This record gives sequence, structure tokens and C-alpha cells, in this order.
Amino acid sequence: MNPFIVLAVIGGYFLLLILISRLTAKGANSDTFFTANRKSPWYVVAFGMIGATLSGVTFISVPGEVGNSAFSYFQFVLGNLVGYWIVAGVLLPMYYRMNLVSIYGYLEERFGPSAYKTGSFFFLLSRTIGAAFRLYLVAGVLQLAFFDAFGVPFWITVMISILLIWVYTYRGGIKTIVWTDTLQTTFLILAVVLTIHYILNHFGWSIGEAFQHITDHPDSKIFHWGWRSGNNFFKQFFAGMFVTVVMVGLDQDMMQKNLTCRNVGEARKNMIWFSASFVIAVALFLGLGVLLYIFAAKTGTPVPERTDDLYPLLALTKMNLSIGIAFLLGITAAAYSSADSALASLTTAFCVDFLKFQKRTDVKKEKERKLVHMGFSVILFFVIVIFRVINDESVVVALFKVAGYTYGPLLGLFAFGMFTKYKVDDRAVPYLAVAAPLISWAVDTWSEQLLFGYRFGFEILILNGGLMFLGLLLFRKKYFES
Repeated sequence: MNPFIVLAVIGGYFLLLILISRLTAKGANSDTFFTANRKSPWYVVAFGMIGATLSGVTFISVPGEVGNSAFSYFQFVLGNLVGYWIVAGVLLPMYYRMNLVSIYGYLEERFGPSAYKTGSFFFLLSRTIGAAFRLYLVAGVLQLAFFDAFGVPFWITVMISILLIWVYTYRGGIKTIVWTDTLQTTFLILAVVLTIHYILNHFGWSIGEAFQHITDHPDSKIFHWGWRSGNNFFKQFFAGMFVTVVMVGLDQDMMQKNLTCRNVGEARKNMIWFSASFVIAVALFLGLGVLLYIFAAKTGTPVPERTDDLYPLLALTKMNLSIGIAFLLGITAAAYSSADSALASLTTAFCVDFLKFQKRTDVKKEKERKLVHMGFSVILFFVIVIFRVINDESVVVALFKVAGYTYGPLLGLFAFGMFTKYKVDDRAVPYLAVAAPLISWAVDTWSEQLLFGYRFGFEILILNGGLMFLGLLLFRKKYFES
């Protein structure tokens, strides 16, 4: 694709985002940045969350991963669905009842300041890595589609990508993001639908014929029952359920959007409608994955060694200009719809949990918030560049593997707080939160030798959370008064 067309498309897209930012950021203050003054319509939040949850990881990695693990990822998504219902029924009511800005305030009230800061720290670590993975994808596509033509190095591409996020989020924060996510979700879904439509037209297939080709393809197998396999149904399902609870319900990024709704009833309605839409959207991506592999085979296009590159390769070099433009808008929207909210939530968590913004009234708050926002932008830049050097596998696999280790302590902390009546030695919490992932990593590394050939998949999160729960139980105190 002509790099100047790419520049025009991406430039126009960001001008639109900046326009939305200017409209939504009028009169913005810290409350606007952190909570959107709790006035967001639930249906706007629900639609926007589709794009934020799917992200660039789903947009590129899931279709490509079909060639490696077929439709087994859908087992994980079915677990996600149950996880969303748990978040809606259990966690959202608690957060609204406590009137939280940072959800980790629950840990301070339940256990103490060390648990509070430990929970927030692990969120900052997890979300920084996750956002970097997602931005890494879009930076790679922009590099291929535009910057390579001018000899621009990858690190400059990353710098420009992050700067664009900062420009339209630094004032309005979560209020701006609720509305820009709606635009980004529209572009994301439209790109997938148009690509599928193009492939169907290319082969002269009806929707029914395409569905038949997909279901007959060996890569459309969903369920795997071998107990030693990392793709076993029960491993994937329960891992999907627990991953959703921690990566949505215990994650400041995703909960911050839900907490902008007017009340808990609207927030729960948002979560239920969003969860159903999410499952349908992932099914579209998996179907697209099979169609891309069929298209590559019938057009004599070699499948790239890195399956993440399959969709970009075909959309930008083997399909027509309109699909190339749709793909660029889709991947840009997908990556930025999650990365922008991640940057806002990182800023919120640090300001509220570590700088105690909710207890301060001084005029320096606004300046400090902007400095923190800039600081996390710089951190994201370095993490993405490092990931470019060391990554050697599908990003979707890498993302959830990291999540299994970094979100495990959060899972154990919240579960212990909600399902027991014990207090704990607050000073021990940070040490337990480090020990649980390390032990989980050791077990994962030698699981085949220790557990008769058993291999861990995404369910390493459950083990990690369980170890954290057990550690808290060992350091328990007397019953607390409710």
C-alpha cells in the first residue's frame, strides 16, 4: 500500500480522536479524568468495551493462532463469559457500595496499607506489560505499512504511537476514552466484516457456503479432551473464567469504565450485554482466521513463520485497497482502544493509590497527574522496545502467560478477602505476593517431570492465586468484626 495513503488514513483517524477529545474534555478536572463524573451512558460503555477487550491482540493474533491451535481458544472464551457474569453479580455491587475510585481501596479496608499497595503495584505491573504487548502489535503494523518505506527505525514508530495516545487523553482521561472507544469499536468490527465479505466475494461463496467451509476445515476444531494437553477443555474453560475475573473484575482499567456508569444497575446491565457481544465478536475472528488460511492456500501465499503476521500480510499486500484501509483502521482502533484506557488507568491507580489524590485538595494535583501520565507513557515506550527484542511467540499466548503470573496475587488477595473472615499480617502480604508467582513458575517449568506429563496452560493463574490464598491462610489472624 502506498505509504502516503497510510499517512492520510491514520492522520485523519487521529484528527477525529482529537476532535472528540476536545469536545469531551471541556471543563475537565481530576474527577472527570478518573470517573467521568459518573455520568456515562451504560450502552456507550458496553459497546466501547468490546474494542477495549478485543484489542490488537485479538485482531491480529487470534486469526493467526487458528493455524497453531485451531478453535481451542473458544473454550477459553466460554470461560470468559461465565467470568463476566461473576464480575457483574459479585464485584460490581461491592465496588459501588464502597464508592471506590481505585478498586484496590478494598484491600486497604480489608487488610491494611501493605496489601493495598501490593494489589495496586501488581495491577501497574500487569497492565503496563499488557498495554505494551498490545501497542507492540500496532507499532509493528505501522512499521510495515508506512515507516519502513522511509527507513524510520522501530523505536521512533513506538514513540509516535504513544505520543498520539497522550495527545488525546491527557486532559479528559476516562471521560474521553468512553467515547473514543465507541468509535474505535466501530472501526474494529467493520474491518473484520469487510475482510470476510471480500474473501467470500473472491471465492463466490454465500454465507452458508463459507460457514460450511469453515466447519469442515481441520482448524475449526473447538473441543480438546486430552488431560495432558495445554488445550484441554476444562483447563481452558476454568482458566478463561478466572482470567476474566482478574483481568476485568480485579483490573482498574476495565473496572474504571464500569464505575463511570450512573449506578450499579446500569453497570451490571452494561456487563451482561457486553459479554454476549464479546463472544459473538471472538467467533467472527476465529472464523476469519480459517478463511485467511484458506485464502493464503488458494492464492499460493506462504504462511509467515510468525502467525501474527498473516492477517497484515494478506490485507495489505494480497487484497484490494479498501480492505487495506479497513485493516489499518481496524488494527489502529483495536490497539489504541485498549492502550489509551490502560494509560488512563495506570495514571489513576498511581495517583489515587500512591499519591493519595482523594485525600488532597492542593492545586498541585493537576500538574502531578499530567506528569504521572507522561511518566507511564515513557515506561510503555521502553517495555515495547524490549519486547520487540525478546518476543519469539504469538502475542496472544505471551499476554495470557504473563497475566497468569502477575494477576495471581490479586486473585488470591480478593478471594481471601471476600470468602473468609480472617485478617492477615499485613506486613507479610508483599512477600507472599512475590513468592506465589515464583513457586508457580517453578511448578510450571518442571510440571511434566513432577506431574506425570501434565503441562500447564493458562490455568497457571489458578495455581498462582491458590498459592497466594494458602499463604494468606498461613498468616491469618483472628476473625474480624463485620
